[in-house]
Amino acid sequence: MQTYLETPSESFANLPDYPFSPNYVRVGEFKMHYVDEGSKDAKEIVLLLHGEPSWSYLYRKMIPPLAKKGYRVVAPDLIGFGKSDKPTDANILTYENHINWLKQFIISLDLKHITLFCQDWGGLLGLRAVADLDDRFSRVCASNTFLPTGDVPPKEDFFKWLKFSQEVSKLPIGKIIQNGCVTKLSAEVMKAYDSPFPDESYKVAARKFPTLVPISPDNPESERNRQAWLFYKNWKKPFITMFSDSDPITKGGDIFFRRVIPGAKGQKHTIIEGAGHFLQEEKGELLADLLSQFIQSNPP
Repeated sequence: MQTYLETPSESFANLPDYPFSPNYVRVGEFKMHYVDEGSKDAKEIVLLLHGEPSWSYLYRKMIPPLAKKGYRVVAPDLIGFGKSDKPTDANILTYENHINWLKQFIISLDLKHITLFCQDWGGLLGLRAVADLDDRFSRVCASNTFLPTGDVPPKEDFFKWLKFSQEVSKLPIGKIIQNGCVTKLSAEVMKAYDSPFPDESYKVAARKFPTLVPISPDNPESERNRQAWLFYKNWKKPFITMFSDSDPITKGGDIFFRRVIPGAKGQKHTIIEGAGHFLQEEKGELLADLLSQFIQSNPP
């Protein structure tokens, strides 16, 4: 019995500003899609991890300029999102499984010398992957994300989002992206964010993610995230934050990273002005430039 759905290829026809060839790798029983641009022989790999409920389309403004700088740029779609397979059983969409799928992806492609750029759930997963696969990562950029342990209660805006995501009859993906932006998106761009999800049956992962955030201290993943924080207290490799000025959910989270992580000392941390939660959508070119500067300023 098939336990997943595949979004029909015609759903992705004529996406604006997304000319990238599809690539796939198997993780467990699922196919994981990824964008892979730039030279495969590049010494430096930039790994771009999206979150909820977006996909690699979010990085379309960052991929070309980073590839032109000489980096190999890899942007996967998390399982349940984008062009990756969409599991239909919510029970297998656990925090732990998502991390394991991501680690399988990194190991399967044998990615090394990685600079991670992670936003939203890309950080909740990516920062854990770094802790488990330390030797494969050279640098980290955290952007509008966090590694929650449930010891500090989330902001009220998160609880509103959690309630909405579980109670709304149809999860409006494109409108969610719009609501997380300061600037107005075109109808074509909003449709592109909707494209992986032809109907509600494809949105099981998008529905599940908000419920997986460890918001209580006794959540099993809370303890695992505490262990990850202990790892980062000794992380001396370069670590930088690029948070936006208009994200009510993650605003201020960059302070924790800067205070705790030794590798964050002396870096040019940035607050991106005029951007909301999905700052890659609004300030992608600027982020790509800042990320390239970060890599060049911190050679191996």
